[in-house]
Amino acid sequence: MWRLTVLESDCRMVARYGPVMAPRRDYFDGCAAAHALDLVGERWALLVVRELMLGPKRFTDLRTGLPHASPNVLSQRLRELEDAGVLRRRRLPPPAASAVYELTDWGYELEPVLQTLGRWAARSLPQAESIGVDSLVMSMRTMFAPERAAGVEETVQFVFADQPFVATLHDGDFTIVRGDAPAPAATVSGAPEAWAAVLYMGHPLASAVSDGMLTVSGDRAAVERLLDLFPMPEPLVPAAG
Repeated sequence: MWRLTVLESDCRMVARYGPVMAPRRDYFDGCAAAHALDLVGERWALLVVRELMLGPKRFTDLRTGLPHASPNVLSQRLRELEDAGVLRRRRLPPPAASAVYELTDWGYELEPVLQTLGRWAARSLPQAESIGVDSLVMSMRTMFAPERAAGVEETVQFVFADQPFVATLHDGDFTIVRGDAPAPAATVSGAPEAWAAVLYMGHPLASAVSDGMLTVSGDRAAVERLLDLFPMPEPLVPAAG
């Protein structure tokens, strides 16, 4: 269908054929931070990056991880991020033969940006009823305190929403990636909200297990040793008015 578009440069009306696309908004500022916002500052853009930080995903997987983003908006963000060089689209070989989106090397460099933003914003984090699987896993990468992990050597399998992750603590380092552990000390399964409540809100692990929110097999003490390694920052104290 035909539509009229206003060109901001001289306010002329131009008829175009095709779907309506939201115009890209730039800051036209020489500051590198402003350019960063030109690239990833649109709504949902950084959350798309978050969803791809743990590996490639199909469009349907991204929709699952970002259920409040409309398909049209998500498609537009993917195109913009691809044009910017933050991610790329690739087709899997048969028998899958489906398209996936994955971060470029430059896109993966955004992880410390996401972590810094996450730690900063966690000081005023509002209550939420749900948390996505990738969001929870990325939060563990973000909140890990290496100074508390001296001497802790553990491998724990997590399974959230049927998605397996391997968490490894070694020599003060922490990694958590998608996959199965061959011989974990323990396996934790359940809703991501339940593990977030235990890890960040002080909900007793034993209560989560007895209530059926989490299942722990293997060495429960190995799981208990993790609980002090992901401290939340001090809540922000509002300035006196």
